[in-house]
This record gives sequence, structure tokens and C-alpha cells, in this order.
Amino acid sequence: MSNRPQLTTEAGAPVADNQHSQTAGATGPVLLQDHHLLEKLARFNRERIPERVVHAVGSGAYGSFEVTNPDIARYTRMKVFSHPGKRTEVFLRFSTVAGSKGAPDTARDPRGFAVRFYTEDGNWDVVGNNTPVFFLRDGIKFPDFIHSQKYDPFTNCQEPDNQWDFFSYSPEATHQFTWLFGDRGIPATLRHMDGFGSHTFQWVNAKGERFWVKFHFKTNQGIKTLTSDEAAAIGGKDPQHHQRDLYAAIHRGEYPSWTLKVQVMPEADAATYRFNPFDLTKVWPHKDYPLMEVGRMVLDRAPDNFFADVEQAALDPANFVPGIGPSPDRMLQARLFAYGDAQRYRLGINHTRLPVNSPKGVRGGARNYGRDGAMAFDGNGGRSRNYEPNSYNGPAQSNEAPGVGVSVNGSTGTYAPVRHAEDNDFVQAGNLYRLMSEPQRERLVANIAGSLAQVSREDVITRSIAHFRNADEEYGSRIAAAVHQQRHSR
Repeated sequence: MSNRPQLTTEAGAPVADNQHSQTAGATGPVLLQDHHLLEKLARFNRERIPERVVHAVGSGAYGSFEVTNPDIARYTRMKVFSHPGKRTEVFLRFSTVAGSKGAPDTARDPRGFAVRFYTEDGNWDVVGNNTPVFFLRDGIKFPDFIHSQKYDPFTNCQEPDNQWDFFSYSPEATHQFTWLFGDRGIPATLRHMDGFGSHTFQWVNAKGERFWVKFHFKTNQGIKTLTSDEAAAIGGKDPQHHQRDLYAAIHRGEYPSWTLKVQVMPEADAATYRFNPFDLTKVWPHKDYPLMEVGRMVLDRAPDNFFADVEQAALDPANFVPGIGPSPDRMLQARLFAYGDAQRYRLGINHTRLPVNSPKGVRGGARNYGRDGAMAFDGNGGRSRNYEPNSYNGPAQSNEAPGVGVSVNGSTGTYAPVRHAEDNDFVQAGNLYRLMSEPQRERLVANIAGSLAQVSREDVITRSIAHFRNADEEYGSRIAAAVHQQRHSR
């Protein structure tokens, strides 16, 4: 007798034959009464859920974070950073932005770098990228930006015309485009790139003092990148190259790690800083606010099931814990709604109860009055009351103010951001270009020109090149010459 477990239907009944359908005799048609066949096909038809509109191509792993700096508690009362040696379980999801499921993970694209800390005060999610900046500073433009990067309604292809047309009207994206088309636009592996919280966040310490903070996850494997040709060759042979490399490294015991560092700005500095510190298209120069080490993050466990943990992971920048909160960053403010709403659509209202999303660092788990909804797969609160306040010893509010808030003034309305002395869409892009070595500049120009030369409209090309000229005259001139050469050599 075989020791293998017995195959069953969804209801647990034994399956007698999983190789042949029930038929009307040996040569007759298949019978509608074959419940196992119908159940199997029906489940197959429904086993795909809506993919993420952005960041659909992803990988992920579990690990831990350990605090190394005893001084960080001066700036925040977050328990995760309370003392050196404090360890917290983490989950990290990597992703590309524009591609749909099945697209090569070696594409030239920003990489999502989304870290969940399973803290004792609940899940804290840092949902960032592998770049310290982004294309936009206001979330109201995000749907239009993504539409320009995704598939055209007519051709169903990614169109350079659309991508560069949008950019030509969006000078604030010049800095990110310089990052994207530079060497770091395609990491060699997920292990050989940095991660960033990108946004500015607010920290509050035990004394109630407030600080603005930026998060930097610096790879301990070193930075390694691919050229466009290398990425195309690798991705053509193995579209899941980065996914495969991550799991293989963990299997070998070569656990990838990152050192978390922060830049901290006293709250009062923001009003008079030389540029808007909440503008996602800009970095804070390290000479103004040096990096301070916080701790070390190590990934040492691949999920047993990709769908359960990576595809169903629902990281949300609105997941804060006591000691941290949002800033007036307009992109961040929009994401505080959009990410949770995306997961409620994709996974359902009870997605926060899935194992990868549950607050496993909290003793006893989440305690609230959420009930019912599709796929309420746990006890659904049992016999407990589903309202508050109540007289039955149900969960009650903490009455401890989070301490994070932003001073506001003026009337409600639509406003352009308040300008600071050195606010400019091009200065930091030019600075980045001038930091590059000559070979790096050559590759940057070639990458931009290779894409821009495919655009059919001269006015779009002219406007786009003007942004690069505004960043650095040489930068723009070299792109113009390269585009001219490519367009006239066809």
C-alpha cells in the first residue's frame, strides 16, 4: 500500500481517478455529473487574480533587521529601533514598474524596493524604489504618467512617442530620467542595488520632538549593473533572471544584506531649506544631512509558495507605527490612499488577514471590529461584539496621541508648491551628470538617444532635449547629436 497522501476534492472526498473523465460508455461523451472534472476546470479558470497595475513583475524573500546604532532612539520612539541588538522579522518585495506579468525582470526600469517590518506595534511598510527620486512630485499626475509608459490603446505596445511626449511636458522628471538611463537603470541582480524610502517621512521621539527623515538601504554586496545589450541578452534567455538569482543566492547560504542608513533634518530646517525638502524629484545632499547608520537587514528565507507570499503581499505606505508618520510630500499623500485601495480591489477586504500581510509581530494579532466581507477565512471575530464602544471588554482606543502632525495655514484649494530659494527641475539632474565618469556619460547619452530617436514628432524631441540642455548644456548637446545621427542613418 502506498504511503502517499490521498488526493481529494475541494470538499475532502477521495478522488478515484484523476486521469480520465466520466463518460457515457467507453466511447461516449463526457458527463455533466463529473463533479471532480468540473471543479478542477472551474478552479483553473479562476486561479489568476488581477495583476498589479504597476509593479506586477516581482520577487520577494523573508529575513530580519537588527539595530546597530544606540543613538537612533534620540530621533524616534519607534520600538523597532529602541536599542542595539533589537531584531525584527522583515519581508522584502522587489519589482519592476511598467511591465506586465511575464515581462523580463531585467528591463530598464526603476525597481520597487518595498520592506515590511513586522514590529510589535504592527506592520511598518517602507514602500520605496531603488532610486532616491521619482518622475513626479504630485500624485495627481501619476495615472497619466503610467498610461504613457504602459501599452498604447491602439497598438497595444509601449510607445516611445507616448513616453517622451509626456516627459517633454514634465521637466521635473529630468532627474529621474538621468538615473533611469544611466548605469544604475538596470541592476545586475536584485542583491547588487540600493533601496530607498525615497519620500520624506516624519519621526517623533519620546520628548515629542519632530524630525524629517529619509531612508537609504545600502547594499552590502556592492553595486553591479548591466548594459542595455547585456540585459536584453539575459532577459531574452531567462525572463526571470533576477528572481532566479535571488532564490539561488539564498539557497547557497549567500544571504543578501543591506545596511539601513538615514538622513535626519530638524523639523524647523524645512521652511528655510534651499529647496523643498518634500519634493520627491530631489535628493538631500549628504553634505547637508550626512547618512547615519541604523542597522542591518538580511534576507535568509525564500517563501515556500510564490503566490501566497509574493503575489499576495500587500505593502502599503500608510502602514505606520507610533514614532513615524507622513510628511507633506504630495506623492506620498496620494499613495497613502492608492496602495491600500489597490489591494482591496486585487485581493479583497480581508487581504490584511493573509499570513504575509498579518501583523505577526503583534502579540495576539490584530484586534479590531472588522467583520464579514468576501473570503472571511478565519474565525471572523467569533461571538465577540462588532461595535465600539461596548460593555464587553472589547478592544479600546489607546488614548496615546501618535504625535505626528503637520502645521498648516491658508484656505483649501489647488496650489503650486511654495518655492524655495533653489527650487529648480534641472540642477540636480545636471549635478548627477557631472558626477559621472566619461564612459558612464557615453552610455547614458547612448541609452537616451536610442529611445528618443524612435519618436516620430520633432517637437517632442526638441522639448525633451531642451530639458537635458537645461540640466547641462553638454549633456543636451550630446543627446541632440546622437539622436540626429541615429535618425539620419536609418
